[in-house]
Amino acid sequence: MPVSCALVRPPGASYVRAISSTAARIDVALARAQHAEYCQALAAAGLAVELLSPDERYPDSCFMQDPALVIAGQAIICRPGAASRRGEEEALAEWLARRLPVARIEEPGTLEGGDVLVLPDSVLVGESGRSNAAGIRQLAALLAPAGLPVISVPVGDNLHLLSAVAYLGRNRLLAVEAFAERPVFAGLEIIPVPRAETYAANVLALGDHVIVPAGYPRVARALRACGLDVLLVPT
Repeated sequence: MPVSCALVRPPGASYVRAISSTAARIDVALARAQHAEYCQALAAAGLAVELLSPDERYPDSCFMQDPALVIAGQAIICRPGAASRRGEEEALAEWLARRLPVARIEEPGTLEGGDVLVLPDSVLVGESGRSNAAGIRQLAALLAPAGLPVISVPVGDNLHLLSAVAYLGRNRLLAVEAFAERPVFAGLEIIPVPRAETYAANVLALGDHVIVPAGYPRVARALRACGLDVLLVPT
């Protein structure tokens, strides 16, 4: 089913304490401006954008893909692998429960949406520091009635599976070099990400549109060559 709505939450003032891989101070004003451009790109891709208020209790709560999934007509409330993010999912659970049947990933399982790659006939899940084997097994049990097999994929040094690959639709996969030849992706047309532009593997494809980090021209050209409308967003 095509995506029609995006639920988003801007960074709050507490975003300055968000999880980061560097010691650089986070510029909250810049992050908010970039998030606004992201929302504009979602609207340009044809989505209705529903804006939630910042949640200052959770510095990382602007990353809305991680706490919950919507797959096969149901909402799956995740259990974040990062302890500081546990609790983000409850606000989403309340919103989603008014619209969809809701299931949950329970302790000791952990699962974050950034590890979940939905393909037309299967779901690949990165086994990472954020999503563990118990969480993946629970997801498999929840999706079995829909006939969607769940396949575990080690992510290596990547934060999430979706840091390295993105499904573009029409049997095409954008993938960094280390993932391009993995047997689990056999049968997909691989669009390779140049080693110098690996950050740009993290794109969001929405029908004929794809939201892409700005500043990675080779990836943008490759996606345009696929016939996709590239929407560049500074990140």
